[in-house]
Amino acid sequence: MQTIKAAAPAKINLTLEVLDKREDGFHNIKSIMQAISLYDYLTFKVEDSDSTQIVLSGNSDNIPYNEKNLVHKAIVKFFEKTNITNKKIEVYIEKNIPVEAGLAGGSTDGAATFFALNELFNKPLSKDQIEELCASLGSDLNFCLNGGTAVCTGRGENTSKIPTQKQDVTLIKPLGFGISAKEAYTKFSKMEDKSVPNNTEKMVQNFNTCLIYNSLEKAVISDYKELQEIKNLIPDSMMSGSGPTFFVLQKNSPCAFDKERFQIIENLSFIPDGVKII
Repeated sequence: MQTIKAAAPAKINLTLEVLDKREDGFHNIKSIMQAISLYDYLTFKVEDSDSTQIVLSGNSDNIPYNEKNLVHKAIVKFFEKTNITNKKIEVYIEKNIPVEAGLAGGSTDGAATFFALNELFNKPLSKDQIEELCASLGSDLNFCLNGGTAVCTGRGENTSKIPTQKQDVTLIKPLGFGISAKEAYTKFSKMEDKSVPNNTEKMVQNFNTCLIYNSLEKAVISDYKELQEIKNLIPDSMMSGSGPTFFVLQKNSPCAFDKERFQIIENLSFIPDGVKII
């Protein structure tokens, strides 16, 4: 039996400017994504078998452990691409990144799966082929694979790294609900004012301006009193991705939140890398 363990970091969107809708139903975006020091850990065990078997398990009751999980989908795609058969693969997912939170928890697990399996099977795929697999499975996987700080365009799969700054981060997530990307983008489509301030380009030119922005925050905030509460208490906070998690660029939350209603994750920081083997 062969075993390997991967660390899969969460991401936040320092900027997320939603542009025009594409013919494939997705939206073009322009975003500065940032990997942060909050990780899921995935342990892979592989052995020979009479058939291909995929067995998922983990510590979370909030994710599926079947073919709906991006880890399962990534394994299938990897085996199809490499023509690997007759393997039993067991994956234990230590879930620390909140689910449906705008932090790319599922995407980073999928990217970590491609990366770890390629290492486990002695790199049958090139870096470009892994990138292609990531793009085929979702919009955020390419960023999660490479991590650090990057300008992401297209539907998010086109990434261009920029230098990572030293920065502390705190996350504030309302408990009891999540917001799917589909919900957020559907609500954005119904907005009359879809203009963006071009903060992504402004931050690329001068990162210290820190002009954080999120088109989707405007689309969903009026529907959730918890999001309004966070924004009122911390005006400098910003929603990440499709939400509902907000981030503030400091080590600790400047406000006291009801722990029965909000999850606070403190003492995080920007990191310069993506998924990795540990």
